[in-house]
Amino acid sequence: MKQIKKIAVAIVLFVAATSFVNAQAKIAHIDVQKLLSEMPEMKAAEAELKKLQETYRADIESSMTELQNKYTQYKNESSSKSEEENQKRALELQGFEKNIGEAQQTASQELQKKQGELLGPITEKAKKAIEAVAAAQGIDYVMDATQGSGLIVAKGKDILPEVKKQLGF
Repeated sequence: MKQIKKIAVAIVLFVAATSFVNAQAKIAHIDVQKLLSEMPEMKAAEAELKKLQETYRADIESSMTELQNKYTQYKNESSSKSEEENQKRALELQGFEKNIGEAQQTASQELQKKQGELLGPITEKAKKAIEAVAAAQGIDYVMDATQGSGLIVAKGKDILPEVKKQLGF
């Protein structure tokens, strides 16, 4: 019976000691979105993506205008054309619409691909800087303080200034 008490006391002390050690973990937070938005590389990448998006948009709008013009022309000429000719024109317009839809889909995929190519290295660079600052300051956990990320109270240390310094801005 005495041995059971000793074991129970030992377990309680072990759990208490473990809890005390775990309570000493250093926690910090950083607004990752804010960090990324302030990085010079991100601003350049966003400008490049916007330029590419405008190019695709202009091309698609041009195609849409061309389609609308053909539609109007064919509609005005339909009474003077044969039924067979009008059906050919209708199929031509449908094919043109399909091509525009495919171009929109391709443009969207190309934009996503380019976004991944441009933003991947930037986010990796930010992550490495966060890890370096956390390691240098002995921080065990860094929580993302971006609004909506799940962090409700941010009373811990904000390492954003140190990470920006680490990145050189």
